Amino acid sequence: MVAEMKLGLCNPPEPIYLYVKSGELNGESYLWYNYDNDKTIPVQQTGLTGYISELKLTTKEFRERDNIKLDIVVRADEIYVVRTGIETNFAKTFLLAVSCVQDFSKPLIIAAIAGKENVVFCNLYDAATKTRIRSEWNKDADWLAIIDSVQTKLQTSQNSHIVSGEPILF
Repeated sequence: MVAEMKLGLCNPPEPIYLYVKSGELNGESYLWYNYDNDKTIPVQQTGLTGYISELKLTTKEFRERDNIKLDIVVRADEIYVVRTGIETNFAKTFLLAVSCVQDFSKPLIIAAIAGKENVVFCNLYDAATKTRIRSEWNKDADWLAIIDSVQTKLQTSQNSHIVSGEPILF
């Protein structure tokens, strides 16, 4: 079954990058944002509902240093990539919660939650039941092992839902 294609003006099929940061612009506070021509565009919504399809580690140079970023690829009305530093509280709380998810064929809500000062945490919810996926804090968790484990579950989940000869729609 092919989804109905909307004709007319649209955005190019490029992912929308969302960056995590507790900030303020023109008196409006925000927890994530994107860029348009190197201009910060605050995103007022604090939750993103969709299907997590991939976790990736990306190296970006910042102030002449390599910084490792966690990219969370989400399929929704568009493809979104939530990008955050691997050492941030947002990344760690996301990884602990997502490691508890067994079924990635259901949509999840990734929510940015303000902490004290400039800290941003992540809460993860089952989108159908609005139930928070809880996990125990573990500052010594093996973050790379969690990413590998989740990525394996994601690949297994995606492969189990593909019927032979059926087109893969994103």
